[in-house]
Amino acid sequence: MRRIVASAICLSLTLGASLAKAEDYPTRDITDVVVWSAGGGTDTANRVVTAEMSKFLPTRINVVNKPGGVAGSIGMSYASNQAADGYTLVGLSESNVTAAVQGGWDKTFEIWSPFIIGGSPDVLSVNADSPYESLEDLVEASQEDPKAIKAAAGGSGSIHHLNLLAFEKGSGAKLNFIPYPGSAPGQNAAMTGEVSVVVTSLAEQQQLLKAGKLRPLGMLVEQASSVKGVGSIPSAFDTYPNLREYLPISQTIGFAVSTDAPQHVKDTLADAFKKALETDAVKQWAADNFYQLSGKTGKEASAQFRQLESLFSWTLHDLGAAKINPDKLGIEKP
Repeated sequence: MRRIVASAICLSLTLGASLAKAEDYPTRDITDVVVWSAGGGTDTANRVVTAEMSKFLPTRINVVNKPGGVAGSIGMSYASNQAADGYTLVGLSESNVTAAVQGGWDKTFEIWSPFIIGGSPDVLSVNADSPYESLEDLVEASQEDPKAIKAAAGGSGSIHHLNLLAFEKGSGAKLNFIPYPGSAPGQNAAMTGEVSVVVTSLAEQQQLLKAGKLRPLGMLVEQASSVKGVGSIPSAFDTYPNLREYLPISQTIGFAVSTDAPQHVKDTLADAFKKALETDAVKQWAADNFYQLSGKTGKEASAQFRQLESLFSWTLHDLGAAKINPDKLGIEKP
């Protein structure tokens, strides 16, 4: 009897020690794989927030970039092939939800458990030396010579691409979309004159607008925006009311861990994430960069990305820009 009791106690202690060790997360540095290029909105947001998160964890979160593929499929494929132990995060945005319908890979966003930082509204701008002084100038010129005016808006299927397509639908513009692996390269292309038009977020463009490198023509949301040193940027809705049928489409930036990661891993990340969003550093960054902070995690964040995946996938399908029918992927209509 004593031997049985002793064995039971020993087994209990062993299991307890193993469980404690398993839940001792993290014990080494975490890698956040951002699927867009360095300098873009997703990259910047991830670097700012994970730097603050590291202050509430015993290890660091290191950010690396793996852009490319279709709608960020290279970075997502890499991250999804790593162990589901919480040591690999993926920095992503709403633009990545279209990777499946565009043939980038065969997975949906159900494989991710996201943490939503927030987002910034999109603005349509032109090169500083552009002859287009207003949206009307741009639209009329594009109608006179369809597809002659080149426009950058991130990668195919990104929110900026969808907003560009929606702008065309609502205004009658006929632009020639040129895909780039992220917002920063697209903005650089607009500055150098490689393209005439660029659609990215106000957060990403603001420094270029202040420096006079780009000239804003309109916000792709119903509200105008005011930028110090630039002035008021009108809403495109004021000139083209029909845009309300297609816009706005909200930016949603954050990061995710594998859905299969242990719950205590998700809980640890969520705790550090929420604390990071409450820091003065993150709040000041958000205010300075026209970001609205979210903080959603768990089921709430997953539900938001499911809605975005449905909306974006079926929008691309209806616009004739999807390679794969969302039905075949089990993506329900919005």
